[in-house]
Amino acid sequence: MLRGFATISLWADDLEAARDWYAELLGVPPYFSVPGPDGRAGYYEFRVGDYEHELGLIDARFRPDGGPGGGADGGPGGAVMYWHVDDLEAAVERLLAMGAREHEKVTERGEGTGFATASVVDPFGNILGVMTNPHYLEILAKAGPR
Repeated sequence: MLRGFATISLWADDLEAARDWYAELLGVPPYFSVPGPDGRAGYYEFRVGDYEHELGLIDARFRPDGGPGGGADGGPGGAVMYWHVDDLEAAVERLLAMGAREHEKVTERGEGTGFATASVVDPFGNILGVMTNPHYLEILAKAGPR
């Protein structure tokens, strides 16, 4: 049924600040945008990573539940999408230097497996997961050079 990651959407009260923050993090500007019904920016989309997955930023005024951060207590919420990174410690360090705050420290997931995760809360209340994932690298190797 689930065929693969297509798009992940994050919410931001200050969409322009979120666009700029993610553009700096990713090193590219969004390639696509859609205005809201009032003409103000409503959505920005980036292509990210080896398979050009979609990262969408949506103005929080369009959040279905209307709550800040999406969590039941008004804090960070939603599913945690983990992005493979080659250097987990460096990725977390950069995210923290850019104003994110630690959500979950670097955690090894099974001794000697090569899987490790961490997550931060971006300045807009979204949980952003990063990990080292040997399966991702295996699939990337099978796909050949890009």
